[in-house]
Amino acid sequence: MTHAVDPVALAQALIAAPSISPATGAVFDVMEAALIPLGFTVERFIDGIEPDGPVENLLAVRTGKGPVHFGFAGHLDVVPPGVGWTSDAFAPEIRGELLYGRGAVDMKGAIAAFVAAAAATPPEAGTISLIITGDEEGPAIFGTRALMEHMDARGVKPDMILVGEPTSVNRLGDMVKIGRRGSVNIWIDVPGTQGHVAYPHLADNPIPKLVKILAAIDAVSLDAGTDWFQPSNIEFTDIEVGNGATNVIPASARARLSIRFNDQHRGADLVAMVERLARDVEPEAKVLGKISGEAFLTPPGDLSELVAEAIHAETDLRPELSTTGGTSDARFLHALCPVVEFGLLNATMHKLDEAVAVDDLHKLTAIYRGILMRALLD
Repeated sequence: MTHAVDPVALAQALIAAPSISPATGAVFDVMEAALIPLGFTVERFIDGIEPDGPVENLLAVRTGKGPVHFGFAGHLDVVPPGVGWTSDAFAPEIRGELLYGRGAVDMKGAIAAFVAAAAATPPEAGTISLIITGDEEGPAIFGTRALMEHMDARGVKPDMILVGEPTSVNRLGDMVKIGRRGSVNIWIDVPGTQGHVAYPHLADNPIPKLVKILAAIDAVSLDAGTDWFQPSNIEFTDIEVGNGATNVIPASARARLSIRFNDQHRGADLVAMVERLARDVEPEAKVLGKISGEAFLTPPGDLSELVAEAIHAETDLRPELSTTGGTSDARFLHALCPVVEFGLLNATMHKLDEAVAVDDLHKLTAIYRGILMRALLD
């Protein structure tokens, strides 16, 4: 016996529970209340402290008779709404064919669709789990990684995972992500000696050194891309001296850069490369790298094919398999099993008046149910 869940009503309820990252509390209450009647065992826990926490996470499992365990991963936290919305960002409103509200596409709408799909899937099928965090839009320190530790301690291990990020571009179903580039941010601090500009021999100006370092980095071509990945790129994101005086040589100069890299590289190697280039110019330069995630690829295979089949059955589209875009929590989850990402149109995510087509919520529910039926019963 199955239970009916209206994905639009559930999306509205989730949107109406403000959950700016890191999220806790009411939005997880809504989620738990939707899942328990469907036979899921729900575990919630809070991890982390300020400034990157506390974060609430939820693991829900419904054990079926079949041998396959299908996992769905997502996040209930959202970015701040910003100023200038037509209506209250956390008061969901249907105007015409669209449901408006922060998180409508990224990604409360997809979570609601999956819950509705799970509700329409026979409980005697294989095991279904939901891996839901309140910290994807932020540092992601106490979110999915903490959930993975929690799952490991309980012996919960899906055979495949679908992440419900908004991957569609022009029409629902036109793109599925099978991998993501890695991401690393690097800070460079070049020391100098402060002094009067009229007496440069008594000072040591760090700015020319920093410029030489940045020029050396800018000259690097990391790769030409691969069959599945676009070329890696290095982008300078900040230069800071903080010198308010026109007649003073500053004591230090700093820069920040971001590298998005494909699976030909590892984050630590890229940090080491930047450190080498910096110290070739200034041996006392300090380099700090923070790796947000490594590149990964789930080669086309059974999982991407069954997702594509379910999409085609509802839309007549054959999705493009892609690794474009930013990072997601799939960068962690791929260590557990094959992972792909598929969800709503991404045109309005993180924007003012974020909105999802009501019809797309129903179509996505049908696609997700098709994925579940193919994965658990075929």
